[in-house]
This record gives sequence, structure tokens and C-alpha cells, in this order.
Amino acid sequence: MAEREALKASFLAAAGLQDARREGLAGDASTRAYERLFLADGSRRIFMDQPPVESAPCPPDADAGTRRTLGYNAMARLAAGRVDAFVAVADWLNRSGLSAPRIEAFDAGLGLAVMEDLGDDLFGARIANGADEQPLYEAAVEALVHMQASPVPDRLSAAPGVDWPLLTYDALALETAADLLPDWLPALRPEVRIDASARADWAALWRPILERGEAGATVFCHRDYHVENLIWLPDREGPARVGMVDFQDALRAHPAWDVSMLLHDARRDVSPGLSDSMLQLYLDRSSPAGDPAFVADFHALGALNICRILGVFARLVKRDGRPKYEAFLPRMWGYLDRCLADPGLVDLRDWLDACVPAEARR
Repeated sequence: MAEREALKASFLAAAGLQDARREGLAGDASTRAYERLFLADGSRRIFMDQPPVESAPCPPDADAGTRRTLGYNAMARLAAGRVDAFVAVADWLNRSGLSAPRIEAFDAGLGLAVMEDLGDDLFGARIANGADEQPLYEAAVEALVHMQASPVPDRLSAAPGVDWPLLTYDALALETAADLLPDWLPALRPEVRIDASARADWAALWRPILERGEAGATVFCHRDYHVENLIWLPDREGPARVGMVDFQDALRAHPAWDVSMLLHDARRDVSPGLSDSMLQLYLDRSSPAGDPAFVADFHALGALNICRILGVFARLVKRDGRPKYEAFLPRMWGYLDRCLADPGLVDLRDWLDACVPAEARR
């Protein structure tokens, strides 16, 4: 701890910020930590500390076997908390007419960065404090449509010397996501019974959805697009009014993924009425509107995303000792029921009814 603190102090001194007052900010489920820096001139910055403690990210040319050997981050195509990924994605978002924190200093090797402070006006906090949710969700959809309409590069480059690959959310990454539910839910809910035969059926049920997800991976994907990662910036215009954070795991993905993240929000209830109206708004304004398969893909990949989140929360509770995430599970089961009402997912619904009894969905 003392050694890390010394590195941070040295980094801040090199950036000319040694005299800034530092104040810790609430964390999340990641290995990152944030502080707010108060400068003598009255301005503020955000200081991000991402220790290089995670397993390696996915090499761009790694095959499936290599990725399985490298571990979860490579399989799921997560950035492993890399600061250079954050810097590269932030630069691309800003150059695309969106709003991400502008980076002022960073050291990718140390996992440290100082960036613009976009403030505390999170969409989620605004709604909790009584703001009308409708215009905020409309702004989020507008920004999402703008982001998805922007040309998608193979690599993201940002000065000085940052070059980050924008990989595809492919079938292996999607499979890794879906498998979190059978991997971790039984540990949290002993009444869940998934034998070898059921596990094989699970894989078979997802296979065509994985293929559709990979084939449709055509747009830039924030990957964690929900109201706790969106900041209201009313002094800016159009899609730039939506400040974005926590985007370092960005990929090229199916457009339904970020729509699911927004409308299947683990931390707050998105009513069926709001979800339906925002999905329609998205369809009215985006290129998938003419694709009759999009809504089916939204339900299928939404179901996959929800299963992923259920598995992640079960893992956080059982492995990492974070019991607060158990309270989010009933909401996710409710979202999953909505997706599974799609007639194309009847076999998946039957599997869950057979393997995950009602008392386990709590």
C-alpha cells in the first residue's frame, strides 16, 4: 500500500499536481479506485488508479485455444483494466462528437491517469432525486445512435503513442458471458441443478445466438452503457450532452448489446413502458430500424446479457464477499422473463424452468 501511494505521489508531482487536495470517491465492482483532485485555481480533476493486477487482455491475433489458455479476460475480450485502453477509447469518443473525460496525464505501465472532471450529475442520481427519466433516456438513446453511426476503426490511436485494438465481441466472448450463469449461480443457489447433460443443452441453445451476435458485430460498443455511467452535461449540445465513463472494455459488437445494457439496468428498475418506448425510439432513429430481426436479436442477446449479469453478481457474492449484489438479482430475473416472452426463446425458457426452480430466482 505504501509503495503504491509513493508511485501515485510521484506521478502527480510529475504532472504538476503535487499540491492538489485529494478526496476519495466511491468505488464499483472493479479493481479501479478514483479520487477527485482540487487544484489551487478552483478547478477539479479526476485521478484514476488502476493497479496492473488483472490477467492479460486478449492479443489481437489470438485463436480460441490461446484465449482459453490465457484466461477469462482474454476469453471475454476484457481490457483487463488497461489505462491505455481507457485513453484510446476516450480519445475516439471525443473525436466522434461525444463526451468522455479528456486525459491530461497518464502512465499506462503504472495504471494511473488524470482526466477532466465531468462532475457528479449522473443520470441515475438525477432520476433518484426526482428528475423526469424520459428526457434523460431519450438523450441516452440519441447519444447511443450517434455512437453506433460513427465509423468503426480496427485500432484506436491516441497521442502520445497509444494504439489499442478494437476487437470483436465474438462467439467465444459471448459464450464466456453466457456461461457465467451455470458457472456461478449454483454456488449461490444450491437448489439449482445443472448436470453434464443440462450443460450440453445450454451450450446448444446458445450456439445460434452466439453466431448471430458475432455476425451482427458491426458497431462501436461502449459495453457498460447504463445510467450510472452517463453524466448529464446540459451546457453541451446534442449527443455531447451525455458524458460517458467506464468504457475501457469497448468492442465492435452487435448494436443490441448497448441497448440491452441501457434498458436491462441492474441497479434501477426500467419499467416495461419506458423500455418499450425507448426501444421504439432507438428503432426509429437508427439503421437497424428496417431489420425485422433486430427485435429478436435484442431479446436473445438481452437474455444473454442478463444471464451474464446474474452470473457476475453470484460470483461477486460467493467468491468476492460482496453481499450487496444479491439484492439486484430479482430485478434481473424480471428482465429475463420479459426477454424470454419472445417465442423464439421458448427452448431457453424451458431449460431455465427445468434447471432453475422458482425459489432460486430471488
